Amino acid sequence: MTTRFQDTLTGDVRPLEPRETGHVRIYSCGPTVYGPAHIGNFRSFLFADLLVRYLRYRGLRVTWVMNLTDIDDKIIRGAAAEGITTGALADRYAERFLADADSLGMTRPDVLPRATDHIPQIADLVATLVEKGHAYRTDDGSYFFRIASWSAYGQLARLDPDAMRVGERVEADEYGKDDVRDFALWKGPKPGEPSWDTRIGPGRPGWHIECSAMSMAHLGPSFDIHTGGVDLVFPHHEDEIAQSEAATGLPFVGTWMHCAHLRMGGEKMAKRTGNIARVADLIASGVSPRALRCALISVHYRAPLNYTDESLPAAAAAVERLDALLAALAAYSEDRPDDAGLPAVLDAMRDGFESALDDDLNVSAALGAVFEGVRELNRRLDARTMSTGDAARAAASLRALDAVFGFTAPADDELAPDLALMLEARATARATKQWAESDRLRDELAAAGIAVEDTRDGQRWRKVAPSG
Repeated sequence: MTTRFQDTLTGDVRPLEPRETGHVRIYSCGPTVYGPAHIGNFRSFLFADLLVRYLRYRGLRVTWVMNLTDIDDKIIRGAAAEGITTGALADRYAERFLADADSLGMTRPDVLPRATDHIPQIADLVATLVEKGHAYRTDDGSYFFRIASWSAYGQLARLDPDAMRVGERVEADEYGKDDVRDFALWKGPKPGEPSWDTRIGPGRPGWHIECSAMSMAHLGPSFDIHTGGVDLVFPHHEDEIAQSEAATGLPFVGTWMHCAHLRMGGEKMAKRTGNIARVADLIASGVSPRALRCALISVHYRAPLNYTDESLPAAAAAVERLDALLAALAAYSEDRPDDAGLPAVLDAMRDGFESALDDDLNVSAALGAVFEGVRELNRRLDARTMSTGDAARAAASLRALDAVFGFTAPADDELAPDLALMLEARATARATKQWAESDRLRDELAAAGIAVEDTRDGQRWRKVAPSG
């Protein structure tokens, strides 16, 4: 089956056809680093991570770019309130974002461009729009995109271009615009605000132009996939299309993919309402990062995801099932002929997984296929129908699929030396029938996050949330 995705612009589900055979170029709107990102933001980032992982699983080369917006009004206000530079504030929260992303097992994008490192490219893009009649300068040194010059404006969001810019507040400094619908490309200098001297004059970039300049700098004027939250469709992505295509005369993006909101308490998660949960806070409270990752990506990206008190236990149980099976397969030993029926089980699991993700990244159906395979593998383990080699092949198949999900611990995940010694001591205690000592060590290991089980194949262990 051909990998297909739904394009927000056309509404069609279409085959992925990279502009360069075998190479997919992806741009994702990343965080504005004025404060810690919340798990609603990370739903969008992890959806893009799942997309990248799957395309690489399919054997495609992927170049993934995710921007860091490190200059905007919120950053300026936050820095002023703390009496520090905008760069210092942005650096702090960029580091926090990357730490949270690492905690959740997010693949590090190939490029993490910052807006302030692309000022010349932004100025060049604005100058091109002016030269082509799509932008103009106001008396304060600002530049605006002239929406009346772009007849296709509104197609992504399916808006009437003659209507007001729904949901956008008209800033006081924008009354000099020719048309209330026009949007800022470059903001003229103001006292107390950062400013850069450029070929178009001093000032700082507007938000929308930053992404166009950065994506084109690293992926070219046309690229394959652009991702982001559904809240970015308008005005951000609508404006990106207009300014990019007006400047280059080329199609900007092949496929637009937008992730639905994460909701908590029935409402969209958003900083402005305080209806948020942050990654580091949840992990500090004892939440498993792998369970949190599972909770955030286990529902189709275009379907709203409601985060409740039950979300994490359900996700943790799913991760636990995978961990337990992999631990059992690693410990399994049976000198017998290979299970003739096992290849069909593994093929069905892989085929169901691939056909689901090929169908617009249907992660729910893909998980269903994997856990159907998990049930069958557990049944064969219990019946002892597999050989030792079968168990190794089953584990390798399961890990190959989980490389896309990113839920399980690595196969070579090592224990701290003190815990490894405790496991050895416990095995010795059981061998010498020191049952009380064996139980004591098991409890200590559990308190440290190591679950130990005794099976006919011997002692086996896996990492879990600490019980202490």
